[in-house]
Amino acid sequence: MGRLLGKRILITAAGQGMGRAAALAMAAEGATVFATDIDPEGLATLSAENSDIKTFTLDVTDPKAISEAPAKTGILTTLFNCAGFVHNGTIMDMSDEDWGFSFTLNVQSQFRLIRAYLPGMLDQKDGSIINMASVASSIKGAPNRCLYGSTKAAILGLTKAVAADYVSHGIRCNALCPGTILTPSLEARMRATGNYETAKIEFLARQPIGRFATADEVTGILVHLASDESKFTTGTFQIVDGGWSL
Repeated sequence: MGRLLGKRILITAAGQGMGRAAALAMAAEGATVFATDIDPEGLATLSAENSDIKTFTLDVTDPKAISEAPAKTGILTTLFNCAGFVHNGTIMDMSDEDWGFSFTLNVQSQFRLIRAYLPGMLDQKDGSIINMASVASSIKGAPNRCLYGSTKAAILGLTKAVAADYVSHGIRCNALCPGTILTPSLEARMRATGNYETAKIEFLARQPIGRFATADEVTGILVHLASDESKFTTGTFQIVDGGWSL
């Protein structure tokens, strides 16, 4: 308890799944958490679970909304870019519109949020930026994840570049690279195949550890990256995949 006292943290896609688990874990460690999502209902249930978490709706594909966010939060110590979308299919299954949407949501939103909050971090010479990536990226090619993996590879490049540019200014930037986490998003994708049980078996077959990760098994790393314990950690890809990328 108390590892994040005095920290001010914004989290995107905090209405469910990994973002929600991160919001609860960071608040439990004493941080002032600003939880955002495009879904007000998800934020309402989060507030009901922990009334200390501050919430507001945020469409991360809207550059104007992003530019206005710092006025609502003030200067941050940590930005966790968690929002994203998983496109299913090969390169032959995607349209130009699919490509544009995924890059806007997965990559451009992170670029815009970093650009919005970095000046304040530079003023205080302290800041931790955590970008949600994936092992399905330049780390590992995954079947039917061509577009998703391309966006996540771009995030790894963005992470390294920001880390290199601002390492001497008190700013650190790291990427979280999970494998398959059992979240509402994964459940929805398995149901969308039309055969939930078969899809679940196929997803589990690629897990050397024999099961999915839970969101709570990943939050410890996020708390660490948001805390002063990680002051000497930047430009890293934090792989949490149960051995999938081995």
